Amino acid sequence: QVQLAESGGGLGEPGGSLRLSCAASGSLSEVNAMAWFRQAPGKERELIAAISGSGRGTYYSNSVKGRFTISRDNTENENTVTLQMNVLNREDTAVYYCAGDSQAMGALNGMIARVQRGDYDMDYWGKGTLVIVSS
Repeated sequence: QVQLAESGGGLGEPGGSLRLSCAASGSLSEVNAMAWFRQAPGKERELIAAISGSGRGTYYSNSVKGRFTISRDNTENENTVTLQMNVLNREDTAVYYCAGDSQAMGALNGMIARVQRGDYDMDYWGKGTLVIVSS
């Protein structure tokens, strides 16, 4: 079993920064690629950033590329994935979800391909954290 817990959401100002963290605990050897999705009111869930199990491969959607950075810190007892969000704008207002794939689901490219086909079935999901960008 793997549990994901997000933290760091809240109120940010346009042009400002926020940092989200996702702590994975449990059977960490099972965790492979991890990702951040977001869902704004009235919109579909969107994959915005993802990182491979090793941390060497990353993916960003066009909506956040150049502004957000995903990183990963793997230790014996916890995997933490961080999303540094810079140059925030009001369109970044959403509930942000951490998600992950197990080793059985394959590498990062497989996760991206599935999502691009409309398959959002990840092995692990956090409960989400709300980000509001407003002045």
